[in-house]
Amino acid sequence: MTQQWRQRFSDLVAGNHSPTGDPVDAGARLIVWDPDGTEVFRAALARHHRVEDEDEPDEQVLWIRPLVGGEDNGGGYLFNLNATRRRSLTCARGTVVDDGVEIDLTSGQRARIEPADGPELEQLIHWDDFTNRLTPDEDAALKRLDADSWHGRYA
Repeated sequence: MTQQWRQRFSDLVAGNHSPTGDPVDAGARLIVWDPDGTEVFRAALARHHRVEDEDEPDEQVLWIRPLVGGEDNGGGYLFNLNATRRRSLTCARGTVVDDGVEIDLTSGQRARIEPADGPELEQLIHWDDFTNRLTPDEDAALKRLDADSWHGRYA
């Protein structure tokens, strides 16, 4: 069962659920709720992730990049890569539900990764345009999701 939700999560983040077959028409958003049901976070997710299996057999850490901030500077949409940094979700359990994935976090919060639409899909389109300007080395560094800060352009 673990493989099923992780595969669905990967497909959502990559945009592999597009009705047109083109991943730029689709992507994922993350929504997080506190234990009392209050929504505390919502953002589009960049098209890359990394999974670490923890020492505990029932825990995995998902490394993601929520797309926060960004602005149109007149010459295109820009993101500050220190603000749009990697984040981790420590997962106790994941389940495929309808078109998304629901995850019980070890913090007691609940998260849902689902197809992005509306403002989150628009933010993802801006991100795609922005990342088209990155050098191959910059793009690879972002995709590794192994650094907490960014040095250089767009910091």
